[in-house]
Amino acid sequence: MKTNTQMTTALVATGLLIGGLLVGVLYGRQRWVKGTEKMRSELESGRVAVDPKMFRVQELDALPAPVKRYFQRALRDGQPIIAAANVAHQGSFDMGESKPNWKPFTSNQRVITERPGFDWDAKVMLLPGLPVFIHDAYVAGRGRLQASVLGLFSMADMVDSLDLRRGELMRFFAEAAWYPTALLPSQGVQWSAIDEHAAEATITDGDVSLTMLFRFNSEGLIDTVRSQSCARTVGGVTTYAPWQCRLWDYEFRDGINVPLQGEAAYVLHGEAKPYFHGQITSIAFEFAH
Repeated sequence: MKTNTQMTTALVATGLLIGGLLVGVLYGRQRWVKGTEKMRSELESGRVAVDPKMFRVQELDALPAPVKRYFQRALRDGQPIIAAANVAHQGSFDMGESKPNWKPFTSNQRVITERPGFDWDAKVMLLPGLPVFIHDAYVAGRGRLQASVLGLFSMADMVDSLDLRRGELMRFFAEAAWYPTALLPSQGVQWSAIDEHAAEATITDGDVSLTMLFRFNSEGLIDTVRSQSCARTVGGVTTYAPWQCRLWDYEFRDGINVPLQGEAAYVLHGEAKPYFHGQITSIAFEFAH
């Protein structure tokens, strides 16, 4: 039987351990928040003036038919151009490499449309009480991918490379259905016809130029955005595969028709292998003025 002294010592040791863990968790969270503030400050400092300030339907005249229909359904004449957006999500993320390992996440994302950039700040729950914090970002033409358990133990820290730059700009471009004025010709996007339900679009930022295939659904809205080649790293080995973003559940927000649900996937052996399912829980625009 334990003596009172032994029990007291055990309780004190347990209390110190729990207290130490709580201090560590709080420190990790605070450290992550400061890192987010720094990254978003860099994102804001890279902003340039958006011009023109307003969408006019006349700029659609020379566009391929499916692209013209899309903008007619997504925007209204006189719509102010979106300069920035704040987006919140919830959903699930596949943390597995060799086999699926889906985990719930919540996130917030800051997007700047000119110069193109974003920071996705996510919390993925590995286990109850054990979060992994993730930054997936494109800031001033540089890519960044960072993951940390509790904000203390690094799982990944990739800082710019041509593959990362391309991948992050690809994400910005595919997600532009959330801020669709960024897809207008007046904002630097070049469109070319494929058929009645698809068109290619090209965006250039710095030394990176991307062309992606946009397919439109029966209502004329963006259904999928696809790249024929995107870097994919598994077990430390980088390979390349087609990548796509699928979008649906459109609703109007501030007069703009945006998709509220999306899925990202690599296409392996002809079959889409999703690794991200997300739903927008809130979206707020900032317009050019």
